[in-house]
Amino acid sequence: MNRLTLATVTLSFALTMSLSGCGARAKTDPSAEAPPPAVVEPDQDVNIVKVDHPEQFPVVSATPHEAAPEMHVTGVVTPDVSRQVPVISLASGRVVDIRAKLGDAVTKGQLLMRIQSADISGAFSDYRKALADEVLARAQLDRSKLLYEKGATAQKDLEVAQDTEDKAKVDVETTAERLRVLGSDINHPSSIIDVYAPVSGVITEQNVTAAAGVKTLDNSPNLFTIADLSSIWILCDVYENDLANVHLGEFADVRLNAYPGKMLKGRISNIGPVLDPTIRTAKVRLELHNPGQMRPGMFVTAIFKGLKRETRAMVPASAILHLHDRDWVYMPAGDKTFRRVEVTGGNMIPPGQQEIVTGLMPGDRVVANALVLQNTVEQ
Repeated sequence: MNRLTLATVTLSFALTMSLSGCGARAKTDPSAEAPPPAVVEPDQDVNIVKVDHPEQFPVVSATPHEAAPEMHVTGVVTPDVSRQVPVISLASGRVVDIRAKLGDAVTKGQLLMRIQSADISGAFSDYRKALADEVLARAQLDRSKLLYEKGATAQKDLEVAQDTEDKAKVDVETTAERLRVLGSDINHPSSIIDVYAPVSGVITEQNVTAAAGVKTLDNSPNLFTIADLSSIWILCDVYENDLANVHLGEFADVRLNAYPGKMLKGRISNIGPVLDPTIRTAKVRLELHNPGQMRPGMFVTAIFKGLKRETRAMVPASAILHLHDRDWVYMPAGDKTFRRVEVTGGNMIPPGQQEIVTGLMPGDRVVANALVLQNTVEQ
């Protein structure tokens, strides 16, 4: 019995301790077993740089600069339409000789080509017949006058003879004028017609070759087109939001892409009344004298300047850093740091200065040489 009692007591104690352990685990705080919360660290501002010796980078102040607002647009050189003259032939036929070609500079009255034409042969035939009829009509009129004076003919016969003579003269004048219109000389009968340059200029179009056929005007293009390039047009595309800055009669600066160092002046002669529905631009036409380098089809940059002047910041050109197709400057931010600020660079101003359109005000301080600071930071 004593042994049985001792075993029972031992089993009860073990069971009690087991139940106590389960209760302790059930009361454990679950947050103590969870992972620690994530800590978000802010990323470093890439536009802030810190250096150990800021005195190595001199700082300058932006100075004020007065300038008129500018608008840059692209344009194309085109011939003046009023100075483009077509070369045509009113007589059809076959080309037997060509004395000029596309791109040649020609003078007024210069022989361009020769055409063998059956129209000229027919016109000369009509002219000779008209001359013969006029000679006969004149002889008949003289005879009628003599007979009328002798009383051998009636007055009505004299009037008929006079009418025939007048019509014969009209036929002679008409056939002679036709020959002149066709370009032939009535004093030198020939089936060959010479085509001359009507004006001086440059041949910008050629639609005929040797031995080619020349047709009538209703279905034939111009043989040549001669353009006087001493005065030319520039057609620019200006967006509708910028049309308020363009006024008739004002002048714009023109810079040739082929000759960037050459600046010309063009007068605004027309602003298109209709916008392009696709790109929402209007054609603005500039007229200017051609110094000789401008050729049709060239691209140019037209600079339209506003009438109201603005005050902008001006800094040394070395203070502007060109990075990723953008312009930047470094401004002191205190505690050995500099802040990189995006700006919009403007025109270059000799000697070695550049204006800032946006991003900087007169009096702001910037690093004099931004490239040196940038290279130091990247090392």
